[in-house]
Amino acid sequence: MTQFFIQIAFGSLFLLASALVHVAVFAFGIPRLARLADQMQPARHIFRTVMLMSAGIALLIVAHTITIWFWAAGFYGSGAFSDFATSFYFSTITYTTLGYGDIVLDPGARIFGSFAAITGLLTFGLSTAFLVGLLVRILPDVFQQDQNNNIT
Repeated sequence: MTQFFIQIAFGSLFLLASALVHVAVFAFGIPRLARLADQMQPARHIFRTVMLMSAGIALLIVAHTITIWFWAAGFYGSGAFSDFATSFYFSTITYTTLGYGDIVLDPGARIFGSFAAITGLLTFGLSTAFLVGLLVRILPDVFQQDQNNNIT
C-alpha cells in the first residue's frame, strides 16, 4: 500500500513540475511574442500572422519536448526501463495518450506512468488555450466580425 502512495506522490510532483515548465515557457514567451507583434505591425497581415503563430507553436514544441524528456528521465531514474531510449519512447507514447501497448510498466510503476498521460492531457489543454488566445490577439478583427455576426 505504501508503494501506491509513493507512486501518487511522485506522479503528482512530476505533474506539477511539468505544468510549471509550461507556465514558465508561457511567461518567458508571451512578452517576447507581444514585442515581436509590435515590431511586425507594418508587415503584411498574412506574413505577420504566419510568423507569430509559428513562434507560438515553437514555444509549445519546446515546452512539450522538455516535459517529455523530464518524464523519460523519471522513468529511467526510477528503474522502470533499463535504457533511456525505451524510457523516452514510452514517455512520448504515454504523454500523447497514444499508448500503443507494445511496452508496459510493471505494477510497481503503473500509477506513476498514468500521471504522464494526465500531464499530456493537461498540457495539451493549456497549449490549446494558448493558441486560441494568440489567435484572438493576432486576428482581433476576424473574431470581432464573427462575434458581431452571432449577435445579430
